[in-house]
Amino acid sequence: MDPKIIQQRILQALPGARVTVLSDDQVHYTARIVSQDFSGKGRIQRHRLVHAAIGDELGREIHALSLELKSPDEVDD
Repeated sequence: MDPKIIQQRILQALPGARVTVLSDDQVHYTARIVSQDFSGKGRIQRHRLVHAAIGDELGREIHALSLELKSPDEVDD
């Protein structure tokens, strides 16, 4: 799956997020997401939001997904 498709799905579910999705082999992915929607949520809640956005491809076309999930106040850009 093209990383841009994953990025678009995440952006649809988390409008205004900053999303970067990378993959060298189109099966293993790394995503960095900064979203206000993560504020006040724990790690599991954040992962669930992203997994719901990606859908059924997680575990099928997407074999592995490494996530870095932060709220804007947790980022030092």
